[in-house]
Amino acid sequence: MELEIINQKIYTVRNVKIMLDKDLAELYEVETRVLKQAVRRNAKRFPPDFLFELTKEESNALRSQFVTLKVNRGEFSKYLPFAFTELGIAMLSTVLNSERAIQVNISIMRAFVLLRQFALSHTDLTEKLNELELRYDQKFSDIHQALNYLVQKDKKTISQKTREKIGFRNTD
Repeated sequence: MELEIINQKIYTVRNVKIMLDKDLAELYEVETRVLKQAVRRNAKRFPPDFLFELTKEESNALRSQFVTLKVNRGEFSKYLPFAFTELGIAMLSTVLNSERAIQVNISIMRAFVLLRQFALSHTDLTEKLNELELRYDQKFSDIHQALNYLVQKDKKTISQKTREKIGFRNTD
């Protein structure tokens, strides 16, 4: 199974990477209702961090992201979709125990691992950039302060030269 196809079916909802029931059903080559029935029969295996039902707003937002919207009757389910997290997909392999389910699950787990590795390398890069910004911002700040000091010093020097001195003068 191509990882690119799977990656296109991984979405972020509630700051969690998920796959939708309809996409998983398509990959497993089962009907969505069959997949949902299997999950409902084994509800104890799917706590909220494994599986959650999308809200209507979340479902509509995801639907608007799809490249092709089909408007044929019955094309979209009247029920809200299930969102499976990585843990939920792993658990799904115990519920759908066919040869196809095993192969698809292996591919999906590989896709999630690649995404996690990419995210970690991206995080490392971001941290390094922030570190550089802090280091150089501090240096620029120091230079700016030094220049301000010199400018202020020059102003004091000029004003001291033009100002009449106060105090006792020796007239000899």
